[in-house]
Amino acid sequence: MLLMLLEAGASILGNAVEKVVDGSLTSMVLVTSAFILSLAYFSKMSLKHYESPNTKYPPYIHSSIPFLGHAIAFGKNPIDFLEDAYCKYGPVFSFTMVGKTFTYLLGSEAAALLFNSKNEDLNAEDVYSKLTTPVFGKGVAYDIPNTLFLEQKKMLKTGLNIAQFKQHIPLIEEETIEYFKRWGDSGVKNLFEALSELIILTASRCLHGKEIRNLLNEKVAQLYADLDGGFTHAAWLLPSWLPLPSFRRRDRAHKKIKNIFYDVIKKRRESSTKEDDMLQTLLDATYRDGTSLTDDEIAGMLIGLLLAGQHTSSTTSAWMGFFLAKHKQLQERCYAEQKAVAGEDLPLLTYDQLKDMSLLDRCLKETLRLRPPIMTMMRMARTPQTVAGYTIPTGHQVCVSPTVNHRLKDTWVERFDFDPERYLQDNPAAQQKFAFVPFGAGRHRCIGENFAYVQIKTIWSTLIRLYEFDLVDGYFPDVNYTTMIHTPTNPVISYKRRMK
Repeated sequence: MLLMLLEAGASILGNAVEKVVDGSLTSMVLVTSAFILSLAYFSKMSLKHYESPNTKYPPYIHSSIPFLGHAIAFGKNPIDFLEDAYCKYGPVFSFTMVGKTFTYLLGSEAAALLFNSKNEDLNAEDVYSKLTTPVFGKGVAYDIPNTLFLEQKKMLKTGLNIAQFKQHIPLIEEETIEYFKRWGDSGVKNLFEALSELIILTASRCLHGKEIRNLLNEKVAQLYADLDGGFTHAAWLLPSWLPLPSFRRRDRAHKKIKNIFYDVIKKRRESSTKEDDMLQTLLDATYRDGTSLTDDEIAGMLIGLLLAGQHTSSTTSAWMGFFLAKHKQLQERCYAEQKAVAGEDLPLLTYDQLKDMSLLDRCLKETLRLRPPIMTMMRMARTPQTVAGYTIPTGHQVCVSPTVNHRLKDTWVERFDFDPERYLQDNPAAQQKFAFVPFGAGRHRCIGENFAYVQIKTIWSTLIRLYEFDLVDGYFPDVNYTTMIHTPTNPVISYKRRMK
């Protein structure tokens, strides 16, 4: 009877969350909190911040709101909340949201604890598996022991090498030119929407292989969108079995995409020809014990490879476009750099040319500094951790915020300015190991970092050659804090084809 009541309540509250999840984060958190509070009540959970008189814990930011804690203030503007806490409490502090205690490590020295940690101490699966497993599938990523996950990452990394990147660049350039033909010579368009679609097309073309890319029509693209819809605050906060519409779409899309991949994998296994792509890399890969990957593991890894970087790359690409539109002199210097490096006639791009485009590279770095797509990186403390003289208890969610680290006032000069030239001088990114961490660091560094640089720089090299970009009536987008990835709000941009 109790289980039936909980399931009925979960269904009603889950649907309520679904209605507000794309609107007000505050409303979503309130509804979610009501749901979790009901579970807490029935299971008699005690959720308190315990302190031992013999242990020095991080400063704790108390809240007058039981259980919900600072969820509303954090949800409205997490960066202001964290920067204010940094000023008041220093680089290490704790607070509660929705019954969970978060301890943030801000600044390079404090962040070293997370980036240098071992998974058995600060665990990733405990935080991310709930979000990623329904999307990627079981048997991959955070659904498996970390030792196996590291082996899978090594397999993927094998296919992300310079030889492959050299083959990827003409493919990305071709996809970009073909996609933007629909834009015409001038107008105003949603840049983020366009780049989100293009990132999927280019990533699939480069990482999945030609068979899967050839199947990527509007119907399959919608399946990707439905699957990608699984990455939401609701998915992170609520049980995956709730009958929310987005959860149902996610699960249906997962099955259909897996079936598509199974067919492609089967045909590739039966083929006498071996392709030089990621799919073939995974078909040929084995674990240390000699076991080959199953079709289900390969399909899950291909989904993860695409979607894990889709949000981050499309968001970064869009923000870079707005910064270049705002700073027209930089945009024209980037265009001049294209001609200086590649030649006045602007032939097809090559890897060596892309590598020599240092201004474009610095613009991308500065975009990643000011608008890192991941606001917080998290781990669950499985053992007590010591940092800056404090002990972080087991059970805390230990966090580093790249967004805050990238603009700390005691680390970065003119921290809010978009200044790619800062990377020509001594700067915190070179001097302090964890001051600049858009892709993580240490053993937790993202394996897709180099591909992301190649992908984004190729797309923007092509776009700079095609168009001049301007802000629409001077409008520069605000940050949308209601999404897990901090996307631009109302991301429209003006463009005009360049005269050759």
